[in-house]
Amino acid sequence: MELRHLRYFIAVAEELHFGRAAQALGISQPPLSQQIQALEQELGARLFERTNRRVELSEAGRLFLDEARLVMAQVDKAADVARRAQLGEIGELKIGFTASAPFISSIPKAIFNFRQAYPAVHLSLQEMISQDVVEQLEHGRLHVGIMRPLPLPDTLLAIEILRDPLVAFLRADHPLVVRGEHGVYMAELALEPFVFFPRTYGSGLYAQVMGLARAAGYNPLVTQEAGEPMTIIGLVAAGLGVTILPASYQRVRIEGVAFRPLLDPGATSPIWLVQRKDEQSPMARAFAALATVRPNTL
Repeated sequence: MELRHLRYFIAVAEELHFGRAAQALGISQPPLSQQIQALEQELGARLFERTNRRVELSEAGRLFLDEARLVMAQVDKAADVARRAQLGEIGELKIGFTASAPFISSIPKAIFNFRQAYPAVHLSLQEMISQDVVEQLEHGRLHVGIMRPLPLPDTLLAIEILRDPLVAFLRADHPLVVRGEHGVYMAELALEPFVFFPRTYGSGLYAQVMGLARAAGYNPLVTQEAGEPMTIIGLVAAGLGVTILPASYQRVRIEGVAFRPLLDPGATSPIWLVQRKDEQSPMARAFAALATVRPNTL
C-alpha cells in the first residue's frame, strides 16, 4: 500500500464521485478507478458500494476513512517537522558558556530574542570553563560556545562578540580606592597578594592577566585560588587580596568591594562566539546572527 492510494481513497470518499475526485487529484478517471480497485484487493474489503447512479462508502470504507485521515495527518506532520528542522525552527540548540556570559547584556538579550523567534527550539544551556567549551565543540556535543580566548584547533572558528574591559577588584578601604575614582595600572598591584583562578582551571583570562603583569615587570603572587568568580570577589571582600576580572562582574554587588578600571594598554578581555567550521545547524547560524548583531554592547 502506498500513500497515494490513501490520498486517492480519501478524495473519492469525500466527493463520492469518481469523476470529481479525479479532477481534484489532477488525474484521469480510469487510473483512479483502477487504483481504488487495487487497494480494495490488497485490503480484501470493499470500500465503496457502486451503482450506475451513485457511489457510497461501505461500512468497511467508513471505518477505513477515519484511519486513512489519521495516517495522512501524521504524514503531513512529519513532513512539516522535517521542513521546520531544516529551517532551524525546531529541534535542540546546545550552547556552552563561561560564567561571565550572563553578566554581559548582549548575551541574555540574544538568548531571549532567539527564544522569541524560535519558540519550538529547545535551548540546552551549559555553564563551563573555556577549555571545556573548546573540547565539547570539538566532539560535537555543543553547537555554539561563548568563551574567553584560548588557542583553538583548526576545526573551530571564533567570532569576536565584544571586548570586556578589565577591572581591578579591591577592598573598599584599599589605599588605591581611598585616593579617589581614578583607574589603576598593573604596576601599582605588584606588591599585592592576588586572589585568582588556578593555572589549571582552563580560563583564557588567566594567561591574559599574567601577561599584563609580566608586561608591568612582575609575576603576581597568587596567595589564594578559587574556581568561581563570585568566590574570588568574596575573598577580596574578606581582605585576602586583589584580583583582575572583566568589567561585566561589576554587576555583582558584594559589600566591601570596590573596583577601578585597569589603565594598561590592551586591558580588555574579548568574548568569542565559537562554532565548528563545518557546523550545519541552521539554529546555530540563527543564534550566531543574533549574538553578533551589536558587538560593542556590554
